[in-house]
Order: sequence, then structure tokens, then C-alpha cells
Amino acid sequence: MKQLAEDVHMLSGRPRNAINVYVVGERRQPGCVLIDAATRQGEKRIMRQIAGRKLSAHALTHAHPDHQGASHAICEALHIPLWCGQGDVPAMETPGGVRNSQAPGWLNKLQARFWTGPPHPVSRALVEGDEVAGFTVLETPGHSRGQVAYWRESDRVLILGDVLNNMNVMTGIPGLHTPPDVFTPDPARNRSSARRLAALRPSLTCFGHGAPLRDPGKLADFVDRLPE
Repeated sequence: MKQLAEDVHMLSGRPRNAINVYVVGERRQPGCVLIDAATRQGEKRIMRQIAGRKLSAHALTHAHPDHQGASHAICEALHIPLWCGQGDVPAMETPGGVRNSQAPGWLNKLQARFWTGPPHPVSRALVEGDEVAGFTVLETPGHSRGQVAYWRESDRVLILGDVLNNMNVMTGIPGLHTPPDVFTPDPARNRSSARRLAALRPSLTCFGHGAPLRDPGKLADFVDRLPE
């Protein structure tokens, strides 16, 4: 586990930076929050790395298979509540909801078979302005109906899920990209969310896929080149 900023840690995984999971707010009461939970196969590596930490909740950026895969198992094992964006509650709680929230196609069918975790009750539906372990919830739909980002204005740290990726998720090659349209129900709306987040000029941007970025100008320049 690597510390990226005060009270912000990124778990290690293989391949490196491919499917990222974060722990935030370790110094806060009642305890830290796990953000995202990789695929269904990620349970053991997550549980191993968070062992000994007092977790108070598990929050999602969005309910896609590579972010909610181990959510049910972890919440059950640690007896902690699950939080996610209001628009993704039906996907997270309904059998087959994650699969049905994505476009048809062989890639999504493959994810549904090997990555998607079972449904789990959502204890808290997150909306704009909510507070999570010192971060403010920002609604950033497009890649999913209820995707949210987490923003800490005091030191300008942003955890944005898959609004943008800092790697090509098909090849693993580093670099800024929008998420593939096949996984994104509303690409135009997602680009609007990306423009909103880039305007914050984050000093540290943490992605669902790809290495952290400490260059707000690079983020802004990339977003400026996106089509409307």
C-alpha cells in the first residue's frame, strides 16, 4: 500500500496501476473508508492489505464490475456499510443490475462472467455535497448513471473513478484517455463531467485505472482537446 497524500493510500495490485483501490481518512473517526473494490478476484489482495486498519465504510466511485467486484464479500466480512452514488443504487442492489446497466456486447458479457460481484444493499446513497472521510462528493455521471468523484479542496486531491483513465485500458499503455465508449452509456455526458473536474485544477488526481497524476495543467490540456 502506497501513501499518495495525507490520509490517502493506494493499494498495490498486478498489473501495477491497472485496477486501483484506495483507503482514505485513516486518521479520522470513526475510521477509514475503502474506495472501490476491484473485481470479484480482488477480495484476497484487498483484505490482505487492509488487515489491521479500522474501516468504517466502503464507498464506490461507480457500480461497474472492476470497481464493485469484491464489494459484497468485503462488506460481509468486515460488517461495514456500502455507499454509492444515488444513480447506481439499482445496479448495485439488483441481481443482474450491474450487467444490465452496461451496453450489450462480448466484452461486457465477459466481465459479467468473471468480474462482477453479487448485489449488496446500499446503506447510503451518495449525492452532490455529501462528505466522505474528509472528501466532498461530486456527481459525475456519464460512464455510469451514478458515478461520483471525491474531492478534498484543502489540498486539492481528487479521486475520480473512471471519468478519465490514465492508461489505455485495452493495452495497458500509460497516458490520459476517456473510458471506452463500450463501457460508457453516455460519453458526451462523461466528457462534461471531465471538464468539470479538470476545472478544479487538482494537485493530485487518482484514477480507477492508471498511475496518479500530479500535473493539473496536463489534465486540463487533455480535457480541452475533447469534443463537446
